[in-house]
Amino acid sequence: MTAETTSMLLDLRGLQCPLPALRTRKALRKLAPGDLLVVECTDPLAAIDIPHLVNQMNDALERQEAANGLLTFHIRRSLPDQAQATMSKQS
Repeated sequence: MTAETTSMLLDLRGLQCPLPALRTRKALRKLAPGDLLVVECTDPLAAIDIPHLVNQMNDALERQEAANGLLTFHIRRSLPDQAQATMSKQS
């Protein structure tokens, strides 16, 4: 990971499936490898959809929390060599 990583907060409270997953995907695509995306949402289905999305994109779900109806996900954008290694394992 580089010293130049950034973090971004994505507030998706009030949005319903499939919007939290779609907007999370869009935000992840804009991040540089090693950057952190913190997603906050209230849709209960996001507890299934977002971890699945993170796995599909070969990124890292560092932490997932649920409190008082608020789901929070800490997602680290994968480094190019990590994504390549994961793709090679799947072949």
